[in-house]
Amino acid sequence: MSRFTPALLLPLALSLAGVMLAIAPAALQAADTNVLTPQLVAELKTVAEVALSPDGTQVAFVRSVPRKPGLDEDGEAWNELHVARRRDRTESAFITGKVNVQKVSWTQDASHLVFLSKRGDDKFKSLYRIALGGGEARRALTLKNDIADYSLSPDGARVVTVSLPAENESRKKLKEKGFKQEIFEEDWENARAWISRFPEDAATNAVPLQTEGAVRQVHWSPAGDRIAVVTTPTPSVDDSLMRQQVQIFDPATGTRLLTLDHSGKLGALAWAPDGRHLALIAGADEHDPSAGRLLLAPVTDGKPRDLLPAFEGEVTHVAWRNASTLLFAAGVGTKSMIGEVTLAAPATPYRVLTPSDACPIVTALSVSRDGQSAAFAGHTARHPAEAFALDLTAPAQPTRLTSSDPNLARLRFARQEVIRHRARDGLELEGILVHPLEEQPGTRYPLLLTVHGGPEAHVSDGWITSYSNPGQVAAARGFAVFYPNYRGSTGRGVAFSQLGQGDAAGKEFDDLVDAVDHLVAIGLVDTTKVGVTGGSYGGYATAWCSTRYSERFAAGVMFVGISDKLSKVGTTDIPDEEYLVHARKRPWDDWQFLLERSPIYHAGNARTPLLILHGADDPRVHPGQSKEMYRHLKLRSRAPVRLVLYPGEGHGNRKAAARYDYHLRMLQWFEHYLVGPRGPMPAFDLDYGLPAN
Repeated sequence: MSRFTPALLLPLALSLAGVMLAIAPAALQAADTNVLTPQLVAELKTVAEVALSPDGTQVAFVRSVPRKPGLDEDGEAWNELHVARRRDRTESAFITGKVNVQKVSWTQDASHLVFLSKRGDDKFKSLYRIALGGGEARRALTLKNDIADYSLSPDGARVVTVSLPAENESRKKLKEKGFKQEIFEEDWENARAWISRFPEDAATNAVPLQTEGAVRQVHWSPAGDRIAVVTTPTPSVDDSLMRQQVQIFDPATGTRLLTLDHSGKLGALAWAPDGRHLALIAGADEHDPSAGRLLLAPVTDGKPRDLLPAFEGEVTHVAWRNASTLLFAAGVGTKSMIGEVTLAAPATPYRVLTPSDACPIVTALSVSRDGQSAAFAGHTARHPAEAFALDLTAPAQPTRLTSSDPNLARLRFARQEVIRHRARDGLELEGILVHPLEEQPGTRYPLLLTVHGGPEAHVSDGWITSYSNPGQVAAARGFAVFYPNYRGSTGRGVAFSQLGQGDAAGKEFDDLVDAVDHLVAIGLVDTTKVGVTGGSYGGYATAWCSTRYSERFAAGVMFVGISDKLSKVGTTDIPDEEYLVHARKRPWDDWQFLLERSPIYHAGNARTPLLILHGADDPRVHPGQSKEMYRHLKLRSRAPVRLVLYPGEGHGNRKAAARYDYHLRMLQWFEHYLVGPRGPMPAFDLDYGLPAN
């Protein structure tokens, strides 16, 4: 097989510099108006939450509505509250516009919807309720700081909330005088759990539970006699990932009754209707990269057991149908499923309710009080997440209730399919391939290898196009796009997700090259026009492919990625998570190993033009990682390199303008170096296609 060396093309590319220095993003827009474009991606709406009414007839949902880049005041998407009726599939808007609604639930009598928001003259995020019959939302409870989580008591007369205490008055006055110093990892405040009457728009009557550490979640039991509280030793992100504990409290006395015997990552919790058990989604142990096991814990002894010990998938959501049956959603390979499992030892471990070919990729799940119906949010290859309903008495094809982006129906989409291949050591791998939209038999195309982060994540066969994932937008421009689920990905059981541990950038990234070789071997990809991109761990992969494997890649776009495995440990907010579920060794255990697994170590080998993008306020992967990569390439290679920092952004862009800018730059870079003219970098000023005024 021929090997591509970008350096061989540099003389020719430089000779073209006087002819064409750049491709403006406006020129990248496909002439076909019936394909997905960056502008359309920037405006896509999606269903972020669902809450099924107690009687199963209506679904409350939160719709995320992006701001229009360059037109609206810049910021994150707005989150609106809507209600869909299952019977006629119609919906009503309850709270829309410049609003941010989250954590929606129903009152027990289904007369009101309850949610968190900061509205009007609120100083803090507060608890609101709105009557199902209409009218204005009314503030139900405000505290002396933002409310982060809540759970209503079964009788609806009380609520337990999570909130920081009121800001220290003396510190507040000093800040007003300019004393705004931060004492790193010492001046944290722990969020607490508070019990209040409901509704009551006052903070004076909130009674704290006797918790230790920082409170993360609260769940009132259906019997009303207990509250499950999730705590961590400190508010640190590392503790939130690796040291969450579930504690049971007596709401009458505020005292702790029990602590569940669990270690490792923790996801969602759900009380059994009779209050005798807690279901939790958690890791198998502290070395499990993902909270993806379905555990059952009796509240008598707090010792969880795995309900699906042989399950080779990743459980993502859980809800109770009745006191003896659990409903769960899971990712299995590249697909998604909804199943149920009983507490008694069944003849089969679980029952599948939605076969993979009939199930969208589930992102949220809710069950009616009688356990007869469910609602979920899910996406497919043709649309982002929408609200669906499912009859649990006679499971069939889920019913789609919403259409947030009706314009998608008129667009042409490229073929998307699951591709399976073998790594060089024989391991079976899979990923998602988006074919070029106008694919012609016998023609080879440029490839964008798009690597997911984590690596405890996986790409499902659903909607895989966003501001940082080229997907259908690139396919409309003549690219093939492949999303590999390399070893270490989730969705295939604990053992598979641990295959990359202790071997950073080893076989896991060899898998990426093997995927490219497979796509070349089947006649789809032009080996001289392969690009690579990804964020976080995918950014690490991009940096590795652009240095260690530079001869294989003609362009790279690295986002919030790792370049120095040594300095990363000293600057990240998750050093213990890095150690326990990734590295499995500390730097001082083997300095040389981590140095050699750092892309900067191989920077002198780089011939791949690399665009580096990073949030300037990223606490996870410090922006210094991108600055190191940039500086080493400038000093040690001839590869074109550009560094773009986004002020106010963290580990991923959230605001509309930064997302749009990223999308255009990514496309521009790949068009320039994989299609032409190559050579010197394209101009850094972009044409955003905005109105003159």
